Amino acid sequence: MQRVAFVLKVKPGHEPEYKHRHEHIWPEMSTALTAAGMRNYSIFRLGTQLIAYCEVDDWRETLRCLNASEVNARWQTYMSDILEVPLDPETGSFLLLEEMFHHA
Repeated sequence: MQRVAFVLKVKPGHEPEYKHRHEHIWPEMSTALTAAGMRNYSIFRLGTQLIAYCEVDDWRETLRCLNASEVNARWQTYMSDILEVPLDPETGSFLLLEEMFHHA
């Protein structure tokens, strides 16, 4: 199992809308996350900074599944007006956080 954390940013002033959209996540989007292998997926907010955390068997395979998902493409378009997604210039994907400590 891999523990994965990455950063996102909600556009200033859109924090309530971001929370609302995630409180009403589309059932088919939730199904797509599960089908892609994401477990224990959480997003935390500090101001406009978002820290996402999930557990997967294989992060690359999870991204491949999500990138191939039509519902994920629609969700990303739906969120694009209120969300900034910093990308890692080396991978072109989420900017992953380095795990510094884990206590089980």
